[in-house]
Amino acid sequence: MCFPKLSSRPTPKVQTFGGRTPEGREEFRRYFDSAVDVPGPAVDVLAATAAENGVHLVIGVIERDGGTLYCTVLFFSPAGEYLGKHRKLMPTASERLVWGFGDGSTLPVFDTPLGKLGAVICWENYMPLLRMAMYSKGIQLYCAPTADDRDTWFSSMQHVALEGRCFVLSACQFTRRSDFPDDYGTVAGNDPETILSRGGSCIIDPLGQALAGPNFDGECILRAELDLDDITRAKYDFDVVGHYARPDVFRLTVDERPQRPVDEADA
Repeated sequence: MCFPKLSSRPTPKVQTFGGRTPEGREEFRRYFDSAVDVPGPAVDVLAATAAENGVHLVIGVIERDGGTLYCTVLFFSPAGEYLGKHRKLMPTASERLVWGFGDGSTLPVFDTPLGKLGAVICWENYMPLLRMAMYSKGIQLYCAPTADDRDTWFSSMQHVALEGRCFVLSACQFTRRSDFPDDYGTVAGNDPETILSRGGSCIIDPLGQALAGPNFDGECILRAELDLDDITRAKYDFDVVGHYARPDVFRLTVDERPQRPVDEADA
């Protein structure tokens, strides 16, 4: 498929992702410099935004820690309090070239006035043991930010809602070529109206029914009324970490200790 090029825009050179060339290293430097320190000024701005709007804010960032980047979800309270974070445990495919691996120390589920809130990022949702760990924490509002805009993602989110008997809120980005820098090299062409990610955000109830979405029509805000009693009703016949579990046959062990490459021993 061909896309028209506009004369007012330079035609960027498409780099091989992860190529260890001077150009590739410079692209990584730009990406690194635009990442977020946690804590840091960007976190303070997000906290203030949550407070200004009186909302629980769950938002994805690229986190910078030392010389490594992580795909991270940050959580904020309506009072503007930074609650914590979840780092993606398993970067997918070529993501491993630029992101580090999270560990078990950032698998939080927060007990909020809205319900027990947590997040699993993109294809982490295909890790059955990670899902089981989140279910065991009693997650009720299961956030699933993603960049997967395929039709199959919606059915995956229905499965998670049914399996965990929880509400699933999945946000998938909608982006056009114009949302990126002019010199960003994309194989999709240089037309600013070209859609690079078509969205697909959705809200699903504990029995797998869509309450909103999936939306592929552009940028949007999805809204739904959630009745947490629906979770109890749904667990009447299935509780994956309760009466439907078989711990005598299957058991999961989760190590939530930080995995540090260097530990300083106390003399």
